Amino acid sequence: MALRRGFFLIIGLCSLVLGLIGIALPLLPTVPFILLSAFCFARSNDRLHNWLVTHPWFAEGIHQWQSKRALSRPLKKKAMIMSALSFFISIIIVPLVWVKIMLLCMMLVLLFFLWQIPELE
Repeated sequence: MALRRGFFLIIGLCSLVLGLIGIALPLLPTVPFILLSAFCFARSNDRLHNWLVTHPWFAEGIHQWQSKRALSRPLKKKAMIMSALSFFISIIIVPLVWVKIMLLCMMLVLLFFLWQIPELE
């Protein structure tokens, strides 16, 4: 039992770090890592789980996803705008044309994925 809790704690901490890095780096998706962290912390550490699900940055999205498997329109719009903005910055900074094309394709796939998430009424 302790080994299992330790495994979930390590995975939860790693995914939290990746999610936080993903806020600044467009190649790392923030939302899936934060949701994975919430899942792992629920099985390993009540204190960290409570911190994550009550954190002002993440609480609303986690609660909406866990209860309804959907997001509010403003939260979804914010995720799409921030994702597009970070990808555009990367596209401007990167000097290689093929990388710019790859980033543009990745941005379009991510925006399509976010667009397809159901919205709360």
